[in-house]
Amino acid sequence: MKSKFYSFFLWLSCCSLLCSTAFARSYDDIIESNEITVAVYSDFIPFSYQENGQAKGIDVEVAKHIAKQLGVSLRFRWVTADENVEDDLRNNLWKGHYLKRSVADLMLRVPYDKKYSELRDDIGERVHEQVHMFAPYHTESWKIVFNTKKIDDVSTMAVFQYHDIGVEVDSIPQFYLLSVFNGRMRNRTKQFPSLASAISAMAEQKIDAVMGLRSQVSHYQQQLESPTYQLASNAFPMLGKQQWDIGMAVKSDYRQLGYAVADIVEAMISQGQMKKIFEQYNAVYQIPNLYAVNEA
Repeated sequence: MKSKFYSFFLWLSCCSLLCSTAFARSYDDIIESNEITVAVYSDFIPFSYQENGQAKGIDVEVAKHIAKQLGVSLRFRWVTADENVEDDLRNNLWKGHYLKRSVADLMLRVPYDKKYSELRDDIGERVHEQVHMFAPYHTESWKIVFNTKKIDDVSTMAVFQYHDIGVEVDSIPQFYLLSVFNGRMRNRTKQFPSLASAISAMAEQKIDAVMGLRSQVSHYQQQLESPTYQLASNAFPMLGKQQWDIGMAVKSDYRQLGYAVADIVEAMISQGQMKKIFEQYNAVYQIPNLYAVNEA
């Protein structure tokens, strides 16, 4: 009985190992199969979402262009955000979720930061050893949209000691506004299940401003009927990093795919196609410094 148990355990371990790697594919495999699977986040307007059964969004358009340039068909892997980026990369790019072992060939909307990519754990091992992060395609930041009939100007965050501002629950803007300046804006910070619901509350005159990702805030601003709602130009004291790059990731073993996609992305940026995609969704676009330096 014991020998049978050990044989079964060995078989199970081998199967687990095979399952965890069988779906990771090289550039040549993708070209030969004539299909690439790209992981994008679900219900993440204006980046990736479905409307009447159709895939839409900035990242969807970027993925479509990459597939077209590679000469392959495109399949989306719709991702639900886990507790952190490490979990998302593991579940969708190199190992697979325990309920669904398949993984994507390419993942979009991944932080592009050298320190983050080289992060090490408590015993000195690289946290992201299994993935290669590359191709920053836009620079993101936080932004405030406000009702000019309620607020004359947002030159500093101090105005939100006297005006209600909406944020998404469990977001960095929420934690920031509840704690910064000794909590002086805590009572004026109104929390909503999504940025879209916060924008709706502002349109209904229930709050005077909303803070969120610049790409999302600018997208929703253009959907408001009144030109009364404007983007603020203030900075965010004590928030930490004010801007950060968003890029892509592939499994570390398949960097050839990363190099091919990186060339496509660089061409999209230099030829202005990336900016046009953002404009298509009324989102403010900022070119990453990596390419801005190259253009200088």
